[in-house]
Amino acid sequence: MSLQIIRPGLLTSIQDTGRYGYQKIGVLVSGAMDTYSMRLANILVGNNENEGTLEITLLGPTIEFTADTLIAVTGGDFKPIIDGMPVPYMRPVAVKAGAIMKFGSCQIGCRAYIAVAGGFDINPVMGSKSTYIRAGIGGFKGRALQKGDQLNTVTPNAFGQQMLSQLLSRGAQSFAEARWYIGKTHLSTENLRKPIRVTAGLHYKYFDQQSKYSFFSSGYTITNNADRMGYRLKGEMLKTEKPLEIISEAIGLGTIQIPPQGMPIILMADHQSVAGYPVIAQAIAVDAARIAQMKPNDHIHFKLISNEEGERLFIEMEKYMENIKIAVNAKLQN
Repeated sequence: MSLQIIRPGLLTSIQDTGRYGYQKIGVLVSGAMDTYSMRLANILVGNNENEGTLEITLLGPTIEFTADTLIAVTGGDFKPIIDGMPVPYMRPVAVKAGAIMKFGSCQIGCRAYIAVAGGFDINPVMGSKSTYIRAGIGGFKGRALQKGDQLNTVTPNAFGQQMLSQLLSRGAQSFAEARWYIGKTHLSTENLRKPIRVTAGLHYKYFDQQSKYSFFSSGYTITNNADRMGYRLKGEMLKTEKPLEIISEAIGLGTIQIPPQGMPIILMADHQSVAGYPVIAQAIAVDAARIAQMKPNDHIHFKLISNEEGERLFIEMEKYMENIKIAVNAKLQN
C-alpha cells in the first residue's frame, strides 16, 4: 500500500486511455477525459502511457502516502500542496512516506491527473483499468474513490526506482521535485479560449445555412448538464432543412449531436456506443483534450477545418509526445 484517501474530492477515479474493442457489444470506451495530460503524467514517472492514473475533477482530494512514492501531476491547476508546500506540475516528484497531499479547487482547467511510478495494483477489466461508474466496472471497485480507500501500487521499473532514489537523496523533508519539467502544454488560459477545431459531421450538409452560420459564429455556453458522458451547450438553436430519419450510428469522443430541441451535445469519454441524432461536427482528437478541461459556464467557439488538417495536427501532437518520452528518458542519464 502506498496511498490512502483521506478526502476523495468531488470526483476522483482511476482512468487510463480506455477500454477499446468492445463497443460492438455495447461496452463503452471510457478512459481519461484529457488523455494527453494522463499520458504525460505516466511518461514523467516512467510508466507505460496507458497505465491507470487518478483523474481529479473540479475539487481535488486529500491523500496520505504510506510509502515513498514517485508521482507526477499534470492537467488542470488545482494548486496542490504537500505538508503545506506547493507541489510543482509537469515533472517527477518524490514523496516521502507519511506526507499528506492536498488539492484545492481548480484554477485553470477542471481536471488533473496523478500518476504513480509502477501504476496502481488493479486488475484490468477487458484490458483497461478505467472506471465506468454507471456500470460499476473497472478502476477501484467500479466506483469513484471514497474516504478510507487504500490503493496499492506496483513496484516501479528501473526508471521509476532510480528517479525516486535520486530525488530522495537530496534529503528533502516531505518531497523533492526534479529541476527540469515539461514546459509546453495544450493547457493554458490562452489555449482554453481558442476555438475548438472541428471537421464536418456525417449530417453537416443537411443543416440549413443559418444553422451552419450560427454554429461557427455565435459561440455557446457549457451548461451545468456536463459530465463524463457529454456536455450540453446553450446558444443559438440549430436545425436541419427538413426532419431526418436516422438509423443509429457509431459515434466517438468529440462527436457533436443536435437533438430535437436544437442545442448541441458534445459527447465525451463515457459516451454511448451508438446514437441517432444528426451530427453537425466532430471535434478533432487534439482538441478533445481541451474540451475536457472546460467546465460549466465556460464559453466555447468552433472552427471548421478539413479532415487532412485534423490528421496533420494529430500527427504533430503524437510526434511531440514521442519527443517528450525521449527527452525524459535522457534526463535519467544526466
